[in-house]
Amino acid sequence: MSTVSEYVPSNRTEMEARLDRLVRENRFTISVVFPVVGGVLLVASRLELLPPPLAFNALLILLGTFVMRSPLVVGTLPLFDRRAVVGVSALALYAYAIEYTGVETGWPYGEFYYGVDLGPTVEGIPLGLPIFFLPLVMNSYLLCLLLLGDRADNPVVRLFSVIVTVLAMDVVLDPGAVALGFWVYPDVPPGGGFYGVPLSNYAGWVVSATVAVVTLDWAFDRRALLARLSRCEFMLDDLVSFVILWGSVNVVFGNYVPALVAVLFGVGLLRTERFDAGLLRPSWLR
Repeated sequence: MSTVSEYVPSNRTEMEARLDRLVRENRFTISVVFPVVGGVLLVASRLELLPPPLAFNALLILLGTFVMRSPLVVGTLPLFDRRAVVGVSALALYAYAIEYTGVETGWPYGEFYYGVDLGPTVEGIPLGLPIFFLPLVMNSYLLCLLLLGDRADNPVVRLFSVIVTVLAMDVVLDPGAVALGFWVYPDVPPGGGFYGVPLSNYAGWVVSATVAVVTLDWAFDRRALLARLSRCEFMLDDLVSFVILWGSVNVVFGNYVPALVAVLFGVGLLRTERFDAGLLRPSWLR
C-alpha cells in the first residue's frame, strides 16, 4: 500500500525534479491551451458575451496567469539562493510601492485606474501584482542573454538591451490591456495616445525597467542562469504564452503595431531555438 511519504518530496532537489517533469509533460496545455482559452474568455468578457459570474472572473484571471507563469517559476526555482530571494522580494515591494504611487498621484505612468477586478487588493493595489510585473522583466532578461551571446558579458550592452526589451513587452501588453478595459487612462481621449496608452506610461516604464533589471542582474548569477537555460527547454514558455495571448488580443482589437511587436518576440524565440513548432501540438498527436 502506498503511503503519503511516497508522494511527498523528501528534499528540495526531488521537489524541483518533480516540478520540472510536471511542466515538461504539460507544455502544450500550459503554453498554448491556457493563453488561447484565456484570450477567448477575455475578449468575450469585453464584448459582454459572457454572464457576470464568468466575465472577467478574477479567480480565473489569477489562476490562468499563474499557470502560464509556471514554466518560468519552475525554471528559475533551482537558482533561488538567499541573494535571489532578497532581490526578488525587493522587486515585489517596489512593484507595490510604484503602483500605489501611480494610482494615487499619476506618477510615473500617468493618471489611471483599474477597470477590471484583478482579485484581492491592499490599498487598491492587486495582491497578485508581482506575477504580472516580475515575469515581464525576467523573460526579457533571459531572452536577451540568449540572443546577445558573448555580448551579454558587457554590462552596459546587457542592461540597455534588457530595458529596451521590457519596454517592447509593454508596447504589446498595455494597448491590449487597455482594449480589454483592465486599466483606464481617463486623460487620454478616444483614439489618442499610443492605442489609448499615454506616452508618459512608457517614460514610467523606463524607470521601473531600469530598477528591475539592475536588481535582477545583482540577484542572479548570470552564468548559472545560462547553465539552467541550456538544460531547461521550457524556461521561456511563458514568453510563448505572452505572444499567443497578447498578440491575439491586439489583433482582435485592431492594435496592429503591438501585434507586430508580439510577432517579433516570436521571431526572437525562434532564433533562440526555444520555440519548437511541435509545442503547438499536444503530446498525443506527436
